[in-house]
Amino acid sequence: MSKLFTILALVLVMGTNTHRISSVETRGSWIYFYDETGHKYKTLSASSVGEVQGYSSTFMVSRNGSWVYLYDSEGRKYHTMSASSTGDVIGVAGDTFTTRNGSWIYTWDRNGKKINTRSAR
Repeated sequence: MSKLFTILALVLVMGTNTHRISSVETRGSWIYFYDETGHKYKTLSASSVGEVQGYSSTFMVSRNGSWVYLYDSEGRKYHTMSASSTGDVIGVAGDTFTTRNGSWIYTWDRNGKKINTRSAR
């Protein structure tokens, strides 16, 4: 029982250090993450991240050449997708993002799993 309590306490303490993205800005060769207090808490190289496509409070989507990257709110890349299969990112909201590939619109969850497909009309 005490081991379970210790693990739970560690999870709670570690969870309080996560940031929520309020803004992502590209300036020159750098990409800056800001939290809800306006504090800059992460800096990434724009050459490795590519072009920011959009962000929500929990993740960011970027495109670099033929790859789409997903970053968590701490600025860690956690998923890579082929841009030829995802298409162009058209929006990021909540825990999902939307892409358009030809005449199809895809909705993806924040983990890169396709959750909906519809015609672009």
